[in-house]
Amino acid sequence: MPAEAKTPTTAKEYAEAIAALKKERNAVVMAHYYQRAEIQEVADYIGDSLALAQQAAKTDADVIVMCGVHFMAETAKILCPHKIVVEPAPEAGCSLADSCDPVAFRAFIEEHPGHTVISYVNTTADVKALSDIVVTSGNARKIIDSLPADQPIIFGPDRNLGGYISSVTGREMLLWQGACHVHDRFSLQGILDMKKAHPGAKVLVHPECRKPLQIIADMVGSTARLLDYARKSDADTFIVVTESGILHQMQKDCPEKRFLAAPAEDAECQCNECEYMKMITLPKLYTALRDLQPRVEVDPELAAKALRPIKRMLELS
Repeated sequence: MPAEAKTPTTAKEYAEAIAALKKERNAVVMAHYYQRAEIQEVADYIGDSLALAQQAAKTDADVIVMCGVHFMAETAKILCPHKIVVEPAPEAGCSLADSCDPVAFRAFIEEHPGHTVISYVNTTADVKALSDIVVTSGNARKIIDSLPADQPIIFGPDRNLGGYISSVTGREMLLWQGACHVHDRFSLQGILDMKKAHPGAKVLVHPECRKPLQIIADMVGSTARLLDYARKSDADTFIVVTESGILHQMQKDCPEKRFLAAPAEDAECQCNECEYMKMITLPKLYTALRDLQPRVEVDPELAAKALRPIKRMLELS
């Protein structure tokens, strides 16, 4: 776009300018389900962590603009080292990734030799580099089921996801004690109260939530699987126990159905929203595409180490 072009001021103008810049830059915009609705509307691909990694690995675009949190942009750069990867909000971190310090995680691994180290994708490149396989909530069960039954496993950093996978696979695993600050704060009593108020409503729970919430769920799964369940279900009302950004796609795909965001334990805050995911706005996305900044860079040696477990994940998925 010419430098003298007028800066957009409305959502419509931003959408048009972003579309023009994507064409000019041969850029693709990828957005996680937890992004703001207006970001999802201008994205070329919307998905969970697995889908975004798969799309990044196969895109023929020259530029990837990752609308998510930092580890997602970092993963895209590791998969596509020769492409320009831009993150509109580099300050968008992840409480779960932050809960796993790589130095402490290395020490934990060294205390338990002989274990296969499986790390959730919600981790830094440093933690991925210490791992044998990376997984997402969408493929963790399949990948762990593929390992020999007698192979001991370390799983990190999400204790709730690890506990869920352990329960459905029957595999005992050593769990790192990390958690997502959004999924760990949903109110069990609040959800039970909603069930009473909405008889027949289906409860959809992300496996990053605590076990008591998983137990009362009609469906436990990744964001993509929860969305698919909602599409196929005969039910007309759903209590959604994951970050509220997914409600946009659910309502868009199933306009005749009702989707209710589950409450957090603290009724005074919007704790069912990830403030990091919501840091990306249309102005930030527009500026990132216009300037191709801020760019994501990963040390080549670190990227090579982190790529191995990511490639194993994609091969096993």
